[in-house]
Amino acid sequence: MTPRSRRTFLRAAGVALALPWLESLLPRGLRAAPATTEPPLRLAFIFFPNGAWMQHWTPAVEGGEFALNETLKPLKPFQDQLLVLSGLAQMQAAANGDGAGDHARSAAAFLTGEHPTKTAGAELQVGISADQWAARKIGHLTSLPSLELGCDPSGNSGNCDSGYSCAYTDNISWKSPTTPMGKEVNPRAVFERLFGRGGQAVDRDQQARRLRQRRSVLDFAGAESKRLAHGLDGNDRRKLDEYLEALRSVERRLQAQESSQNNLPPPGYAAPHRVPKDYTEHVRLMYDMLALAFRTDQTRIATFMLAREGSDRAFPFIGVPEGHHHVSHHKSDPSLVAAVQKIDRFYSEQFAYFLDKLRTAREGDGTLLDNCLILYGGGISDGNRHNHDELPILLAGGGKRLRGGRHLRYPPTTPLNNLFLRLFDLLGLEADELGDSSGLLDLG
Repeated sequence: MTPRSRRTFLRAAGVALALPWLESLLPRGLRAAPATTEPPLRLAFIFFPNGAWMQHWTPAVEGGEFALNETLKPLKPFQDQLLVLSGLAQMQAAANGDGAGDHARSAAAFLTGEHPTKTAGAELQVGISADQWAARKIGHLTSLPSLELGCDPSGNSGNCDSGYSCAYTDNISWKSPTTPMGKEVNPRAVFERLFGRGGQAVDRDQQARRLRQRRSVLDFAGAESKRLAHGLDGNDRRKLDEYLEALRSVERRLQAQESSQNNLPPPGYAAPHRVPKDYTEHVRLMYDMLALAFRTDQTRIATFMLAREGSDRAFPFIGVPEGHHHVSHHKSDPSLVAAVQKIDRFYSEQFAYFLDKLRTAREGDGTLLDNCLILYGGGISDGNRHNHDELPILLAGGGKRLRGGRHLRYPPTTPLNNLFLRLFDLLGLEADELGDSSGLLDLG
């Protein structure tokens, strides 16, 4: 009898659900060899725009005895799996003779380490991004080579920043020097991509019928999940139950959002593609999608743009009715600085939500967070100065592969791309250079 693969899916009625990492589904011989059954390592890049108030970001001391400043305090529960990295830079985002346009350059250079060609037309040129470099190496191992998420849609044409194309402000993931990877902003579309068809051909009539009836994808695979559970050991059975409940929870929230927005069209009309009106819920649902994609090993490479670079989104729900870009040009005005701090703190709180999702998901002998490398940061330091050195950069996860709980400081203008080379190394990938890299970053 052929042993079942860890890549088992629950299949029924045209629905295929990828399963989390379950040791019980490995061939018995492999279960006895822990070194060969270690869960895979995932890599994600989380980007926020407009810089940060660095006085409330950077810890006062280096090493392991540091305290998280006001902006990063929401991450205190995860401090032991967190590296605060100071001194890193993306100097290819500087003007270098091209004049204004720091926002566009900061996003375009963030994962490439290349200086973008200044154009608002079709002559885009920057470089392959770190996520897509990794996807070229390991993307074939999963159903989705990479996953690109965002909360603002990508506009790949037009002038968005002083003669720079919107393709530069709206994307951090570049498949090639001339081709950005469009991101998905609708959590329902991501959910359907991950779980609504499982890589199989879509039965559109059946999919529409399920959406109209508001039935969970899990309803179609219920009998199969019960059958599978009988063959699992206690730990894996509990893990499967937790995963299915997490899936139900996300789908219930998606359904509630859609119902509240009258997302069911009358007969004969196409359903509108909407996202949650509440920004916090939108961010968290996208984080949920990313966590589920990693948990089911449908991809190991992802990017998430919380907003396009230069975003002027207002945050009235946290007491900031002004736009983010506006307040980032604070000129040291105390009221505007306070507004920037509130936005920085808001984004840290949402990142803490994501890390909690990863840490509460058990995988192998640890957690899903142990098996993820999550870079969180932006391509501008002080939004008022538009500088691209001393960037706000965090690295979370890694488990035994990384010694967390430290603030590390590097020489000024150390290339951020050196960190990417180190991340590739942790993934077991060899890379001599990427963009303006000068060597592997020492993470101690």
